[in-house]
This record gives sequence, structure tokens and C-alpha cells, in this order.
Amino acid sequence: MKKDIEALLSIIIISFGISSTVLYILGLSWFIPQFLALALSDSINPCTFVIYTMLLIALSVKEISKRQIYLVGLSFIIAIYISYYLLGVGLVAFATNIPTWVAGILAIIFGLYTSITGYLEISRIRKKKEARKRIFSKDATIIGAFTLGVVVSFTLLPCSAGSYLVYAILISKIGKTLIFLLLALYNLIFILPLIIILFVMGSISESKTISQKLVQRSKELSIIAGIILACIGIWVLLKY
Repeated sequence: MKKDIEALLSIIIISFGISSTVLYILGLSWFIPQFLALALSDSINPCTFVIYTMLLIALSVKEISKRQIYLVGLSFIIAIYISYYLLGVGLVAFATNIPTWVAGILAIIFGLYTSITGYLEISRIRKKKEARKRIFSKDATIIGAFTLGVVVSFTLLPCSAGSYLVYAILISKIGKTLIFLLLALYNLIFILPLIIILFVMGSISESKTISQKLVQRSKELSIIAGIILACIGIWVLLKY
């Protein structure tokens, strides 16, 4: 377990380094702390791992090749990336006229909500039973997994809306020319743990195991994600 966590953290750190370098080149070095904190709070959100674990379990009980498992899993991840990216475009359009200080208040509210529901172990996944039914009833095909990823993305909204909305408000003030790139970088961090779990762990059984262990740590992950988000909110209010 320790080695698995170290592998996850090392690759996430590398991706953060690449993203930070891109932001620095673009002249947005001042935005790096906010970007990293928001992306981190979203990427370790246990709600994503709950849904993903369901998919891995469903794949493990079906008699398909290892290559097909990877293709199906990757199709699911790509669908989530595209769906969240498009959602981000909509959130930015919505957030354009919202004052930056509102992002600070929302971050604190969502941060407290995330930490409290995590501590009390209250599920924030909308229609969890329906999501499970969809996952286990779908055939293990690339198209089926992609469709499932799009549908499931909206199941995760109550969990991810906080960090993403705050991020959308902040980048809407930076400039239209950079918004699409900033959304691309954010969503890359968001799906990165899923890619790592699928491809780096060596087998579907190991991937399922590490994903299940992360879900078992959902209480701690939720509290950490909530604290990070609340701290961002306080920082935004103090700065703006």
C-alpha cells in the first residue's frame, strides 16, 4: 500500500510540476498556488474513486482480455475528461459576472460541507444506486464505457462542483484567450489519479485493490480536500 501511494504521489507531483511550468511560461506564476490547491482538492475527492472502483470491480468479473480492460477503462476516463471540460466551459460562462470575493465565500462553504460530510461519512454522490446499476449492466465495450462515463459525470457533480466553480470564477477574470488551456490543465490533474490506477498498478486486480483502499480512506480524503478548499476561500477573501 505504501509503495502504491508513493507511486500516485510521485506522478501527481510530476504533473503539478509540468502544469506549474506551463503557467509560469504564460506569465501566470501568481496563479500557481491557487491552481495547485484547487486541482489537488478535486483530484483526491473520494467520490470519483467510489464510482471508479465500481467500474474496476465490474470489469474484473467479466471475461475480457487485459488489453480490452485498459481500453475500456481509458474510454471511461476520456469521457469524464471531456464531460468535465465542457462543464467547465459552461461554469466559466456562468461565472464571468460573479465578483471574485464570491469565490472565496463559496470555497469556504463548500470546504466546510466537504469536511463535515466526510467526517460524518455521508455520501455526496447523487443517485449512487442508479450509477451502480448502470455500471454493472453495461457491456464491457469502448463505446459503452464512454457513454457510461458521460452519464456518470453528472452523478459526481455534488462532489466536484465546489472546487470547480471556484476555479471557474477565478479563471474567468484572467482572460478569454487562456481559459480553454487553464481548463485543460485542471482537468488533466482531475483525471490523473484514475489513469495512474488503471495503467501503473500492473493488473486489474491491483488497480481494483488500490482504488478500494482509497475509498476506505474517503473520510480522511474528504476532510483534507475540504480543509484545502476552505483555506483557499480565506486566502481569496484576504487578497481580494
